[in-house]
Amino acid sequence: MNMRKTISNTALWILLLTAACSAQSIATQTQTVNAQINAMGSIVTVPGTVTLTTGGLNFQNYTGSLSVSYRARTTSSGGGNLTVQGTTEFSPTGGPQISAGALTYTCSGATLGSACSGQQTMSMAAATNVTIIPSSACTGSAPCPLNTPDPNQVVLGLSLTNDPAYSTGTYSAAILFTISAT
Repeated sequence: MNMRKTISNTALWILLLTAACSAQSIATQTQTVNAQINAMGSIVTVPGTVTLTTGGLNFQNYTGSLSVSYRARTTSSGGGNLTVQGTTEFSPTGGPQISAGALTYTCSGATLGSACSGQQTMSMAAATNVTIIPSSACTGSAPCPLNTPDPNQVVLGLSLTNDPAYSTGTYSAAILFTISAT
């Protein structure tokens, strides 16, 4: 037997066997991925403390400001609100009272929605608007139709009456911000 012919035949069989074994079977499957994107709002940052100061004139109101950062996404038939409410009276006793109308605020610079108009009185009984967010609004760039900054901001200018009847001392109260979106 010719050794060369035997090696050639063996090599041919190995080549054919390798080709047959390496034949691939490929199957594919398409899957649909669904996500329900809902309306949503979040408060990103609010300063932990705001110190109100007076300008030095006799019984001039105490004032200060704070910036609230927020994000929102609303539906085409909904909208949203950023609100504020007093949650505790000023303490200790003998000083200003939110429930008596001592704390007021103005809103400016809302980058998404409409800031409140004019001077508002802080309430202990109910939340009052800081920003009204329109329908079909969202925070950020395209595809958001309004192309707003991320996060959005609004500035609250606070004013506390400086009544001569108040006892001297350091007073503090708590206010609560809430955001909603539909």
